[in-house]
Amino acid sequence: MNPAAKITAFVTALTASFGAAYGIGSAMGTGAGTTSSPERAEHTRTTAPPHAGESRAAGPAGGLQVTEGGYTLDLSTPRLEAGQRGELRFAVRDGAGEPVKEFRREHGKELHLILASRDLVTYRHLHPARAADRTWSTPVELPAAGDYRVFADFTPADSNTGDLTLGADLAVSGPYKAAELPKPSRTAVVDGYTVSLNGDLRPDVPERLTFTVRKDGRPVTDLQPYLGAYGHLVALRAGDLAYLHVHPDGSTEPGPGVSFTATAPGSADYRLFLDFKHDGTVRTAAFTVPSAAAAQAPGTTAPPQEHGH
Repeated sequence: MNPAAKITAFVTALTASFGAAYGIGSAMGTGAGTTSSPERAEHTRTTAPPHAGESRAAGPAGGLQVTEGGYTLDLSTPRLEAGQRGELRFAVRDGAGEPVKEFRREHGKELHLILASRDLVTYRHLHPARAADRTWSTPVELPAAGDYRVFADFTPADSNTGDLTLGADLAVSGPYKAAELPKPSRTAVVDGYTVSLNGDLRPDVPERLTFTVRKDGRPVTDLQPYLGAYGHLVALRAGDLAYLHVHPDGSTEPGPGVSFTATAPGSADYRLFLDFKHDGTVRTAAFTVPSAAAAQAPGTTAPPQEHGH
């Protein structure tokens, strides 16, 4: 093949690769809020109280890169079968390619693992086990075929980078059926619990999101601590699945609601997943929320409005 033909073939292949990546990154889907999965039940036993006065707002979106801050998420299980229980294995490697030895414990765990389908219907919050060779593994069963994203949320003990969230792609094989992003809703029902959302996500502006839990029409006032807090919230941006993990505003007493302070990294639709614990079981309520318009910057004047006559 002459040089011109080789260049033409290379450009054609590169264009096809980018087209496939764009199609995967843009796929959306439909469904209802998810419930806690069987493989997560072993992680629901905790008696640690919430951290008094704790208030953590979401930082910049994470999970968009497999390597960041000198650390890499090495996913050794690139594919699973839909509807079958499998083992997800991975390692977090340092700049020398060696598995990281030590992690700081955040909310009782060294590492939090999030799995989400690209259509934002299926969601899992897992806590894998670390083996003697410093690799991680967890059993998982995913219900539908398609493209998934794996997020590892951790803090290396010997690093000044702070919290990191690395992301990698996971393929789940089986009969595939495309779906749409669930429609925006302020209410989610899961296992007989009704969870209501009050508040808005705004680009680049911290806002309070409050979730109220009810059962049989009555407020649930005895939520139980789960990993040291009365609730955990993960937000994923539709399209690229940019990741936000926020923790509740500090409270030492359970109540009918749990509040978070979060900032949206740009205008888009977001899928919110709230983990809460009651009667010894962790459940997940899911919401689709479009980010509201950014608040007006202080000291600026809104342009005059034109009125029709």
